[in-house]
Amino acid sequence: MSAADMSSFKPASAIRLRIPYALLTLIALLLFWQAAVMIARLPDYLLPSPATIITSLYDLSGLLVYHTWITLTEVVLGFIVAFLVAVPLATLICYSKVFERSVYPLIVGSQTIPKVAIAPLLLAAFGYGLVPKVTIVALMAFFPMVINTVVGLRSVSQEMIYLAQSMGATPMQQFFRFRMPGALPSMFAGMKMASVLAVIGAIVAEFVGSNNGLGYVITVAGSNFRMDQQFAAIVVLSALGTAIFWIIGLIERRALPWHKPTQDSGH
Repeated sequence: MSAADMSSFKPASAIRLRIPYALLTLIALLLFWQAAVMIARLPDYLLPSPATIITSLYDLSGLLVYHTWITLTEVVLGFIVAFLVAVPLATLICYSKVFERSVYPLIVGSQTIPKVAIAPLLLAAFGYGLVPKVTIVALMAFFPMVINTVVGLRSVSQEMIYLAQSMGATPMQQFFRFRMPGALPSMFAGMKMASVLAVIGAIVAEFVGSNNGLGYVITVAGSNFRMDQQFAAIVVLSALGTAIFWIIGLIERRALPWHKPTQDSGH
């Protein structure tokens, strides 16, 4: 056996089986749920069983795919708008004391306004199209991106900035080669939180006024006392939010392989 083969060889004791604990927990909860519904003989309009929900998922698969695509479009567009607004604002807040003192408190204060109260106003102004829904999604996703980007930009040590200045780096080079790489871990954390809020924002907008999307499906199913269809839409919605969160995490691992929290602990 060559040295290369010896270096790539791992003893059986070093190979570990990764147990999907979250999946096992989910299966246990579903089994408990199914047993509880069967023992209590609860009707579907009160609490459908997991088996009934799975059947509804199959029966409504085509309809759910269509409405999922509508909701996904709203989430992605709103997320992009929030990102494009949040990063420049965070940069201005980091570099300008005047801008920070005049705008930052207003940004924080705006988060106390419930988005459900804003949604009817946007619908009245822009109608029931895509624009008000994307706006609400952007408003929901905007705040964590701003906060985490500001924190990330300010986390770069001043000594590093002094070193860059002593080496003749221009302000633009200092930003893109020192501040921005140092801020990326915090920015990705903000994007992960924003992805969850973006999905919530899309559903809020669809609840208030829409004729498509998963929020619309949930509303119609609830008004018809079809709890199985309502739960089926909720399952798809949860899977959608989890997928977006996972994709951002995957991009983070690819973009920041040196970032410790994104790597396996090895324990």
